[in-house]
Amino acid sequence: MAARRWNSLTEMFFEQAAQLGDRPLTFTKKDGQWQSLSWTEIADRVARLAAALSALGVEQGDRVVLVSENRPEWLIADMAIMALGAISVPTYITYTVPDYLHILENSGAKAAIISSRPLARTFLKAAHQADDLIHAITMEEAGVEQSLNVELHGWQQCLDSATPDLAALKERAAGVKREDIACLIYTSGTGGAPKGVQIHHGAILHNCEGARKVVEPLGLEDNAFLSFLPLSHAYEHTAGQFLPIILGAEIWYAEGIEKLAVNMTEAKPTIMVVVPRLFEMLRTRLTRQIEKEGGLKQKLFARCLDLGTRNLTDPGSLGLIDRLLNAFLDRTVRRQVQKKFGGRLRALVSGGAPLAPDVGYFFAALGLPLLQGYGQTESGPVISVNPPHAPRMHTVGQLLAETEVKIADDGEILVRGELVMPGYWRDESATARTIMDGWLHTGDIGRLDEDGYLEITDRKKDIIVNDKGDNVSPQRIEGLLALEDEIAQAMVYGDRKPHLVGLIVPDAEWLAGWVKAHGKNGDLADLKTDPDLHKALDTAVSRVNKRLSNLEKIRRFTIADEAFSIENRQMTPTLKVRRHVVNETYRDSLEGLY
Repeated sequence: MAARRWNSLTEMFFEQAAQLGDRPLTFTKKDGQWQSLSWTEIADRVARLAAALSALGVEQGDRVVLVSENRPEWLIADMAIMALGAISVPTYITYTVPDYLHILENSGAKAAIISSRPLARTFLKAAHQADDLIHAITMEEAGVEQSLNVELHGWQQCLDSATPDLAALKERAAGVKREDIACLIYTSGTGGAPKGVQIHHGAILHNCEGARKVVEPLGLEDNAFLSFLPLSHAYEHTAGQFLPIILGAEIWYAEGIEKLAVNMTEAKPTIMVVVPRLFEMLRTRLTRQIEKEGGLKQKLFARCLDLGTRNLTDPGSLGLIDRLLNAFLDRTVRRQVQKKFGGRLRALVSGGAPLAPDVGYFFAALGLPLLQGYGQTESGPVISVNPPHAPRMHTVGQLLAETEVKIADDGEILVRGELVMPGYWRDESATARTIMDGWLHTGDIGRLDEDGYLEITDRKKDIIVNDKGDNVSPQRIEGLLALEDEIAQAMVYGDRKPHLVGLIVPDAEWLAGWVKAHGKNGDLADLKTDPDLHKALDTAVSRVNKRLSNLEKIRRFTIADEAFSIENRQMTPTLKVRRHVVNETYRDSLEGLY
């Protein structure tokens, strides 16, 4: 299938549907059986839903909120909204009522499409308070009374009552341009309310066109994607939905993370879009399983990892016997591991958070091609990805085609190209701070090597990105901790980690009173391991945790030897914590909390 440059996502979808016709596009498991919908069936439902939305008054530029688990209806709704020239607003199913209300009010959405009854009940509590929302379409019976503020409509009723004109819709969709906004994706809050990133059709097409060139050496025919990351995340939205469409591939919707292992053997995916946390979990599971079996299997597994890693990093180091043994392990150990992933896997594409190089080498040594990429929601989101023929695990790969990157004087990675957003929705000041002279300021520090591979070396912004790719603002949490009587200073730690831990400096006055009341002796350095002191400070930390989301809670903490100060270089002259200095000083203690 020859590559071509489309004007919009909707034009691309309808052309692919016309060409691929009765071939299956989506697969969903119902009543224990996988059921498929063809390209033609999906296109017909897109046209019907678009006609229903148009009848409800949705027009070009209107925002429509989408609240759903990953399923074919998600794709149908997303495409129907965009086909009208309207703007899709994906939201997480884990959002609270205040989260939904903020997005409804900020986006000014006129309509919403909701999936299951529990989601409808939560979402409609926010919808009742929103001024602009008029209509809500529920994929399933909502289980709530008709709202006085929002008119409820059934999904199937909308499809059945619509009289679509597919030719007219295709013509209308063809009028959508690459620079038109396709969706608003709200980033995780980093100390304030989430910001709506305006992603235009061209940004997603740019990502998919570039990714197509990357995976082309792996084969463009008979591809199947297993979708399990939230489609409300820019990463899955682009790489897990629109990339398979542009490739003419199948999309299998996983039943959930708990059934992912079974779904992989059933769907037999060729490409999976994943996050580092999944790799870490799978590595732990595989390693523990092999350790339990012990004996020859454990020895062969260890040899497989050793030879596989050496073959990747220094192929010349393998002698004849090693090469023969490595070939034998291909047919035995590696084949068995590959079967656990369905047996057809061509690439595991990792993004959303940094991947530890040793985790990458672990899977690559087992014969599973793992490609780490890099990007941000503000860039559609993919900026770079490792090529399958020559991955470098310590890097995030080479730039996508038609993407410019330069390194600023302070080391910050700047990005320019069609992939860069036009700005944040209704937030000109944030846009001005992020995009300057056409360059997206990523907030990451890095370098480009002589072969064009991008390496991330540090973060300019004091934002923690955990191992699942969620953003957390440490300043907010540290500020709340420091408000407690027992705590003078605090630093939160947890980049690339499953949860947050903290470094606590007790308040000097409070500590003096506590020492006297408990008959203790010594200074802070002597008392930092005292269990009674830990218990007292834990009470303060627990009070703060009650005010934080699960993502922000401090799970464990350690006590500093001394206060952060200008004298010990742990604070700047303007009294800001030098995080890199504190990290270097206490890294072993903080790492020991995990």
